Amino acid sequence: MALIECVPNVSEGRRPDVIRQIADVVRAVSSVRFLDCSSDWSHHRSVLTFVGDGRALKEAVVALFESSVARIDLRTHSGEHPRLGAVDVVPFVPLRDVSIEECVTLARDTASEVADRFDIPMFLYEEASSHPGRTRLEDIRRGGLEGLTARMRTPEWAPDYGPSSPHPTAGVTVIGARRVLIAYNVNLATNRIDVARTVAAAVRFSSGGLPHVKAMGVVLGDRDIVQVSMNLTHYEQTSVQRAFEAVTHEAQRLGVDVLESEIVGLVPEAALAGVDPADLKLTGFTPQQVLETRLRDTA
Repeated sequence: MALIECVPNVSEGRRPDVIRQIADVVRAVSSVRFLDCSSDWSHHRSVLTFVGDGRALKEAVVALFESSVARIDLRTHSGEHPRLGAVDVVPFVPLRDVSIEECVTLARDTASEVADRFDIPMFLYEEASSHPGRTRLEDIRRGGLEGLTARMRTPEWAPDYGPSSPHPTAGVTVIGARRVLIAYNVNLATNRIDVARTVAAAVRFSSGGLPHVKAMGVVLGDRDIVQVSMNLTHYEQTSVQRAFEAVTHEAQRLGVDVLESEIVGLVPEAALAGVDPADLKLTGFTPQQVLETRLRDTA
């Protein structure tokens, strides 16, 4: 049976009741298996993970938008992670008996319906992108919502679906199809953001670092430390362990130790094969964060 993963990021990480209400509307959709919800106070962001076929996922995403738009107002939102929308990004990921092309079709169909129903501009990214300069999420996100709003005034940055200006409270959403991605963060024993940004620049591919690694430095204000926040977009080429070692090396070169690391959401079993979580200083990690384990548990 075809199985697609959906991993929406919503711009709410501090109100447990709101996060629960948003997750509950997804859980209520028949044929959707809800796998995980990870929230972060400093990032002010939650990552939901659920799976199903295309029909069920489209229904769940529309319900998620309805709940999120009613409860999240970007005019009062502030977090360390850059954001564009109340529902910030919605990727569809092929897991079993489904092609990336089918996920592209699902992304476009879902984007069209959401734009029509909620009057939110929708930008397509990754495999679903129809504009070469708008394939990478970071290119769309550059400058935050304010920067994108300014670019949207030009014809080349008209959204793929929806109005030509952001929704007043829900902003815009980026939606698309991609391969499996690992969200991986490494916390440093310092509160100096310049150190985190220097390390991030050294390890991310776009500035000469590791292949298939995206990275940025952020402040964790509630803990008075900084973090190198990464997306590993091809873990077979650059592993979690390799990313951890690179961050550790660059931080120590600047006289700073690594405190711990964390995986946000779920991780494929193969990505941690032969790796001792203790060697990565992983905190709070349990077997329930392994994608295959969650799939078996919810079957």
